[in-house]
Amino acid sequence: MILGWGKRMLMEPTELLAGVEETLRQVSERYDVLLITKGDLFDQKSKLSRSWLGDLFLGVEILTEKNAESYGRVFQRRGIMAREFVMVGNSLRSDVVPVVELGGRAVHIPYQVTWQHEHVPDDELPEQGWRRITAIGELPALLEELEAA
Repeated sequence: MILGWGKRMLMEPTELLAGVEETLRQVSERYDVLLITKGDLFDQKSKLSRSWLGDLFLGVEILTEKNAESYGRVFQRRGIMAREFVMVGNSLRSDVVPVVELGGRAVHIPYQVTWQHEHVPDDELPEQGWRRITAIGELPALLEELEAA
């Protein structure tokens, strides 16, 4: 019975959050977009396939852990200069802090449900190098602002 539920879950279409598809399409017209996520390789590839958005990404990196070391390996493998990289994500611990530590920039988009492990005390957050927006639709304007800076 549990296996049946799991199989059905894997076959369900991926439901995107409001504004994700439109914003991703807009951003990918102007910038190279790389999907960096963590988790099970099969599960993450399956989700991407079911989203029908895979063609908008220059590449996909599925990591077992998102920390400065793993981002550094991605940058090296792909020839990315940290200062030219902007990470967008919902986790301060996994998306913002390690990228800023490497000299990149980050955009935090909080999600209503976040694992306690992903919280970072305010006094441990980088003072510079990252911004917070409340909705993904704000991203294109912010990226233009960061590019002009």
